[in-house]
Amino acid sequence: MHPYPLFLIMVAAMSAAAVHGRPADGTPAARFWEEALPGTPMPEALAELVQKGIDHSPLEESFTGPYLSIGMCLGHVYVSVCSVERVKKAGTGLFFHEQQIRVGHTMTVSFSPAAVPAILPHDVAAIHHFANLTAGDVIARFHIAPGSKMAAQVGDTLRTCQSPVAGERWAHCATSLEGMVRAAMRTLGGGGRGGVWVAASAVPRGGLPLQPYAVEAVVPLDGDRHVACHDEPYPFAVFRCHRIGLSTTKAYAVALRGLRGGPAVTMAVICHLDTSDWNPAYPAFEMMHTKPGDGSVCHFMPYANVLFGLKATNAMESF
Repeated sequence: MHPYPLFLIMVAAMSAAAVHGRPADGTPAARFWEEALPGTPMPEALAELVQKGIDHSPLEESFTGPYLSIGMCLGHVYVSVCSVERVKKAGTGLFFHEQQIRVGHTMTVSFSPAAVPAILPHDVAAIHHFANLTAGDVIARFHIAPGSKMAAQVGDTLRTCQSPVAGERWAHCATSLEGMVRAAMRTLGGGGRGGVWVAASAVPRGGLPLQPYAVEAVVPLDGDRHVACHDEPYPFAVFRCHRIGLSTTKAYAVALRGLRGGPAVTMAVICHLDTSDWNPAYPAFEMMHTKPGDGSVCHFMPYANVLFGLKATNAMESF
């Protein structure tokens, strides 16, 4: 069986509980997704956040931290944007070598509860675009305590999104689901015959307990050029999408089963094969006891973080 039918079976299993009355059904974001990515289910986490942005708009609520999602620690040309201590607070087993994701292997994993806020409707996000805002504007609008860690994180997000990071020409901050998809497709050049695939981890918003998980299935995903979209600290969902790859990455969908009970999960994984130009202070190296250029570095995609890639033409023909 070609990897894509198996991958779609895994995606269907991830979404089975929401077949009747799926979150976000009928919303403009859902209709856009169906038109832009026909035949590709919207990841459950994104559907939940889209619906939350309609039911409980963050624009009507005060925003309180702390913002503990691991997504903010990924990307940024894989420089040291998070301390090892912060990464450990967000979960265990985030970073690993490619050879560890093989059927029958056991991985000890945990994830803390996710803090990704609601995704605003596209028309609302456009009104509140942060291109010309200052951190003071956001802190005042959302009643964030001045001088707090959350205020500092919001300031970092604004600086990151308003100014390109050195070395990353293909990066974009999206404030809506539509903006995320458009940025990814534009960066990948997804108008070709194969189309674009989407992968996200089916990990509970409430996190995963620390325990050994057995690897039950590993599905390689097409291509060596990808776009990863990670959440950034902000009162509403902001995803920083950046291009990775150029023959240096591989992507997988990996099914895990907890050996002490709990839900089985399907995780999206990205593996970086060449880390020779990474910052030596990047947390993965200390946690894996390695250094830049010393083997692959793989990581799970956290809750509501998304991978995009180009489908191979022969994958489409195999259906």
